[in-house]
Amino acid sequence: MNNKPRLGWIGTGVMGHSMAGHLLAAGYPLTVYSRTKAKAEGLLACGARWAETPREVARQADIVFSIVGYPRDVEEVMLGDQGALAGLEKGGILCDMTTSSPVLARRIAEAAAARGCGALDAPVTGGDIGAREARLSIFVGGDREVFEKVRPCFDVMGKNILHCGAAGSGQQAKLANQVAIAGVMFSVCESMLFAQEAGLDVKQWLELVVPGAAGSTAMGTLGRRLLGCDYAPGFFVEHFIKDLGLCLEECKRMGLVLPGVALAEQIYRMAQAQGHGKDGTQVLLQVLATLSGKQWRAHA
Repeated sequence: MNNKPRLGWIGTGVMGHSMAGHLLAAGYPLTVYSRTKAKAEGLLACGARWAETPREVARQADIVFSIVGYPRDVEEVMLGDQGALAGLEKGGILCDMTTSSPVLARRIAEAAAARGCGALDAPVTGGDIGAREARLSIFVGGDREVFEKVRPCFDVMGKNILHCGAAGSGQQAKLANQVAIAGVMFSVCESMLFAQEAGLDVKQWLELVVPGAAGSTAMGTLGRRLLGCDYAPGFFVEHFIKDLGLCLEECKRMGLVLPGVALAEQIYRMAQAQGHGKDGTQVLLQVLATLSGKQWRAHA
């Protein structure tokens, strides 16, 4: 007999499909919903059940996870008329893993509590590779007792799990992470462009730099992709723009001035305007090259 809690999963995109797949492989009964059913076919073929709405997902689940695109999507799938909360039984748990608004996370937690349910905000970092390899870092906000109930599921999907505090704090921790990523992407892309224009062997230079103090995970993964002009998304530009916008909203609320975040948001909007919204964040290199009237080349 399977004593594992019944799980619901909403959103089977670049990250969600892999994350849900790990839970299914770990033996959790899983019901899924996605706006595009075709994106869930791999999970359905492995034994997941399909539901026509988030509300129907929740009716068949004790814990409902979501990882969708934007805060408006989170609000719809969690709090809408056909949202998960409307179908969740008392004692159930909502766990949104989208990078979203801390304010919305607190609203969801309050709405869930009013129905006798729990809620967590648990955004992740690690990109498509981290999702596939089940080594995501997960920032969790919400009640500690609820967190402990969901912890075994987090352990299946990630390697580093941190309970950050009350509702909304998981989102705040993830946004702080995005502030760091914005700076790191600039350093990777600007340094590689500088190396190219200086006439260096960029591939050899990169292999020398990655293990040193100037190296980073982004340089080791996305930097190597850039050698082949690979802009395939581990994380979409359009989603990063959303995250940076959320950072700036929080900065305004807290009275913070972070010029680097504001600059990154502007340049990624330029990338989107140039048709790169569905590319990975490493396409920043191409945008920076264009600003100087240069062209980034492949370095085999």
